[in-house]
This record gives sequence, structure tokens and C-alpha cells, in this order.
Amino acid sequence: MQAHTQSPLNTHPVLAEATRGGIVESFHRGALAIVDADGAVHTALGDVERPIFPRSAVKVLQALPLVESGAADRLGLTDEELAIACASHGGEERHARTAAAMLAKAGVDVNALECGAHWPYNDAAIKAMAAAGTQPTALNNNCSGKHSGFVCLGCMLADGRDVAGFLRGYVKPEHPVMREVTAALQDSTGFDLATAARGTDGCSIPTYAIPLRHLAHAFARVATGVGLRDGHARAARRLREAVARAPYMVAGTGRFDTRVMERLGERVFCKVGAEGVYCAALPELGLGVALKMDDGNTARACEVVMAGIIEALLPLNDGDAAFMRTLSEVSMKNWNGIKVGMLRAAASFR
Repeated sequence: MQAHTQSPLNTHPVLAEATRGGIVESFHRGALAIVDADGAVHTALGDVERPIFPRSAVKVLQALPLVESGAADRLGLTDEELAIACASHGGEERHARTAAAMLAKAGVDVNALECGAHWPYNDAAIKAMAAAGTQPTALNNNCSGKHSGFVCLGCMLADGRDVAGFLRGYVKPEHPVMREVTAALQDSTGFDLATAARGTDGCSIPTYAIPLRHLAHAFARVATGVGLRDGHARAARRLREAVARAPYMVAGTGRFDTRVMERLGERVFCKVGAEGVYCAALPELGLGVALKMDDGNTARACEVVMAGIIEALLPLNDGDAAFMRTLSEVSMKNWNGIKVGMLRAAASFR
């Protein structure tokens, strides 16, 4: 395994802060890398060489074989279906229906999915299911679209063999599906995954520890196609275009990724990962971004930091700038609706 000394957390800069009563109540430290497609570092804050688990932030990289293999074309996958293959969605009815449609095109059903079942993340979807007396299935799993993409890829790789039998265990590192996915992740990041720490993600597939600099480089390659082999470059462009046309599928109602890409379209591809990870591709600037909050704060700190980065880098008109400012400086209210403080991206990196 590649050795790297972990930096003490207190050496990392403050990337976000929560205020209350006119003072900073909490500091959120982290590291971030911004890299161009040639691998040149535009910005490095904190230790960008320490391997971290990117979790769901790299779903677009994991979806590259789905398109490059020809499976997406062969099955006639739509923009919504390609977008959900890159998603951590809220498990809303439309999300579940889209994942099910992908499986149907592959000639299988929900029983083929090996991501597990959980209640939707979306509150309205939970209440609707509870009112109807229904239980969640794997289609409600936030990773069901990604796994449906894996199943579609597996149907292509089966090449005439019994599909159900071939797909069994597709989440295992040694399965042909996961070997293709891992190879795409290694090719795009340029990091040797054979010697990287390997864990198991929440949806049961392998997750590999990769430095932020390499992750940012991969997203710069996704943004531009530079440094990717032709098939992966074409796949990256198609996936970015699909997400820009169907941003709801990547996250869902009220979620950061959906809101930003609904507003800015192809100017930004951004994707959250668990434990305070975020990655983004900025095509017009040819840059990739990767960040990790030391405290694993995804729901609060990570989003305002990514919003602050987009604000700082992209030339925005007044309306877009005002919209992004509502995401980089978020008012915090108590249960009576009284404003009690602010969560904001730190001024030091703006």
C-alpha cells in the first residue's frame, strides 16, 4: 500500500465556518485541490496528496464503461437514465421509476440489484410510501441508478451467457463488471489502485483511497477530454451533457447538485460523496475540483465550500452570482423561523 503520513487536522485550513451571536461558533477544516487537464495544480489547500475515499463523488468516472462499451447505445438509454447512473438521488418516485426502466431494458428486474434497500432520502417520498403502506426496495437506494448502470454494462459483458448468473456478485472487486469500473477509475485518476487502500462503500462496491490532486485531475479530464483515451473522452462528454439536460436525476428536489446544475447547466458538473467529499468539473475553465472536509461534514460545510469555489472561479452574471451566494452563505434558522446564524464558506479561500 502506498504510504503517506496523515497531516494533523489542525494544519488544514478552515474552509467553512458557522456563526452565531456575532462570533464563529464552529470551524470546519479541510483540504482542496484544483487542477487542470495537464495535471498542473491551480490551487492546493491542505494536504492534497493524502489518499482519501472519494465515495460517491466519482460516480461519473464509474459510469464511463457503461457508455464506452456500447451498452448505453445498445439499450437506448435516455439522458435521464445516463444521468441517474451518475447519481446519489433522493429515492423519489421518478428516480425509482427511471432505475426500473433501465433494468427492464436490460431484461432484468430489481432483484438484480446488489446495492441493498433503504428508505428514500427525500422526506416527501418517505411520507408518501408510509402513507401507502409500502416498504422501500433497492430502487429507492440512492445508488440504484449507478447499480442499474452496472447491470446494463454486465448485460453487455455477458455476451450471450446467462445474464442473471453472470451478474451475480457484480459488486465484488474480481467480477468483470467491477474490473471494468475500477480500470476506468484508475485510468482517469492516473493513480495505481492496485496498491491503494481499498474499502467497501455503502452500496457494497469497492472504494479506493485516492489523493485529492488525482481526483481533481480526473475531473479536469472529464471537463475537457484531455488525457482520457478516446472512448472515455466521448463517454465523459455524453454523461456531462446528459446530466446537464436532466439534473433532477443526479440528486433530486431541493438538493445542491440538482439546483446548481439546473441553474448553470453544462458550466458545472458537481457531485457529492459521503464523509465530506465533493468533486466538480468546470469545462469552460478546463479545471477539476476535489475537496474533503476533515470532519466528514457533507450536509452543511461541504456544500457551502463547493458553492464558494464555483463563485470564486466561474465568471457569473449578477443573477447567477446572487443564486450561488445563497448557497455559499446559508442562513441558519431555529424551529420558530428565527435567524440564529450563518454557515458560510471561509473568506480566506474566496
